[in-house]
Amino acid sequence: MTEPVQPRSVAADSTVHEHLPVLLLETMQALSIIKDGAYVDATFGRGGHCRAMLAELSDRGRVIALDRDPHAIAVAEKLRTVEPRLQVFQARFAELDTVMEGLGLSGAIQGVLMDVGVSSPQLDDPDRGFSFRHAGPLDMRMDPSQGVDAAQWLNSADEEVIANIIWRYGEERRSRRIAKAIVAARPLHTTEALAEVVAACVPRGNAKSAKHPATKTFQAVRIFINDELQELQLGVQAAFESLAVGGRLAVISFHSLEDRQVKQTFKALSQPPVLPRRLPVQDSHTVVRGRLVSGPIRAGQSELDTNPRARSATLRVIERVA
Repeated sequence: MTEPVQPRSVAADSTVHEHLPVLLLETMQALSIIKDGAYVDATFGRGGHCRAMLAELSDRGRVIALDRDPHAIAVAEKLRTVEPRLQVFQARFAELDTVMEGLGLSGAIQGVLMDVGVSSPQLDDPDRGFSFRHAGPLDMRMDPSQGVDAAQWLNSADEEVIANIIWRYGEERRSRRIAKAIVAARPLHTTEALAEVVAACVPRGNAKSAKHPATKTFQAVRIFINDELQELQLGVQAAFESLAVGGRLAVISFHSLEDRQVKQTFKALSQPPVLPRRLPVQDSHTVVRGRLVSGPIRAGQSELDTNPRARSATLRVIERVA
């Protein structure tokens, strides 16, 4: 296997803080950038992957950056003022096909990157309410201007509904006990309050590396509030349809629910569909639309040493062949 090619240096931006894009070299190698191509960064975040894409493109190349988070869009718009090859849209995964249609690029994209889930800047900002490690308002919305926040939902939902969400999206065995405690402690308005309620229900392991007892519950509530798995399913399909033949879709996921969904979708796209048995043999051949390029790819030790959050990242890549 050849060594990953180091992307050329890209301009730094003081608004990026110390955000480190995960699996950067592996992703750039997997996308196999064509210098004059059109690419989509469907989760701009703080622009680490996007800048690496731009660094590999010629003056005729372009990157279309999407994000549903207005904070990320603000960073992208700042970059756009000095980068004419960049276009920026505030949009969810499920809206990717609409954006491509509006640009006249449906079926003409050479590569799409989807970096799924919550970003480090979102986790590190107490005002966003994503993390149990920082005291802040219980929000968790990726777009704070849209929808119901976590506090509103937790303070009004039925106990059974809360339990089912924590079990389904957090795979938390103590979901019913936690839901009962949440209802008894209402109203809850801060991340600290929710974390304390959950911690009282979930015994913490003795090992230093043991996860915080609220990890699964916070994950479940966040996924539900942002409808993340539905967005991922629609987004992967939309991204694949936007590709030109030979174009590649790279998806980085961070937990088993996401990765399982990506794996299953890629498998379906890379195998012939099952046809009704009544079809004559000569009419039953079908075209396979995708080819699995690689996956799962995970961070090496050198990256883990500098960016521990990469430990749960998994990269899968598919190429459109028909």
